[in-house]
Amino acid sequence: MNKKQLLQYPIEHIDITKPAYAGVVDMMGDMSNMAFQSRNIARGARIFSEMIEDRECTIYLTLAGSLVSAGLKKVIVDLVENNMVDVIVSTGANIVDQDFFEALGYRHYKGSSDADDNLLREMGIDRIYDTYIDEAELKVCDHTITDICNSLPKRPYSSREFIVEMGKYLDGRKDLAESRSGSIVYTCYKKQVPIFVPAFSDCSAGFGFVKHQADNPLTHVSIDSASDFLELTQIKMQDAQSGIFMIGGGVPKNFVQDIVVAAEVLDTEVPMHKYAVQITVADERDGALSGSTLREASSWGKVDTMHEQMIFSEATIAVPLVAAYAYHEAGYAQRQEKQLTRIFDQPTAFEV
Repeated sequence: MNKKQLLQYPIEHIDITKPAYAGVVDMMGDMSNMAFQSRNIARGARIFSEMIEDRECTIYLTLAGSLVSAGLKKVIVDLVENNMVDVIVSTGANIVDQDFFEALGYRHYKGSSDADDNLLREMGIDRIYDTYIDEAELKVCDHTITDICNSLPKRPYSSREFIVEMGKYLDGRKDLAESRSGSIVYTCYKKQVPIFVPAFSDCSAGFGFVKHQADNPLTHVSIDSASDFLELTQIKMQDAQSGIFMIGGGVPKNFVQDIVVAAEVLDTEVPMHKYAVQITVADERDGALSGSTLREASSWGKVDTMHEQMIFSEATIAVPLVAAYAYHEAGYAQRQEKQLTRIFDQPTAFEV
């Protein structure tokens, strides 16, 4: 098969808002009377709904793993559009290589995990398990990040600040009106939902920054991950009651959990995260972060154990179930958008 034949079936993003999926509410009720991960998914979905129903709760969504490329982009956008999450903390791949990439008009394609990877390399096709990406298109994404860097005042930025600039870029590209409409970056830009990517260079953005800084060695744009940490902590200090919906683990999980401790460093006592749900396939027995339980996080003073649930399931299975349950329960109906990006327009808003 040639390249055109291999890149002909795009990944479609699941739509949890379909009326036909309202039956998941009843199904979760039944699953709560089962065992193993069925019961865990049902309880996790209930806790996520409780976060949404709690009007005082600021909800952090963390993203790790290849989620957008796998068809979960619309789920995340629907959560943002319906005020079901207030802050996003993500790996760079989901935000840049996958979401921003698709906002530029490109797609991910159905492939095969049994593909000949040497042949794919020759064709310029990158593989994520059973999904394909056109490398030439991905390089356009890299260069677009360079262009954004070149257009900005040369100084350090938090990843949140830079992702706002990515949203502005999309807003100025009227030719991308259709592809940007379903974008996480663009939707969060319009709704003033902050996105943080603490390891920002570990993705397509990193290549764009490498090019920009190589061409501008003395004065250039850079990303300050400590600013990410401070800004996230400032959100927690402003809105003390919080919940986390974690998809995967890694750096996003750790950053959000750590802001409770960081507030103490800033001489501000804040409560532990009141709610926490994590979906992961990682094993806790190797001592690594991604599989560490939320009860373990409680020993560090980060997560309360009354409303917490680990769901050991692959994300493309569990996320649509949990999110669809919360959506069709409609606890968000009276929930107001927080527009938390606006607080950083007032540098004197925090005394730290």
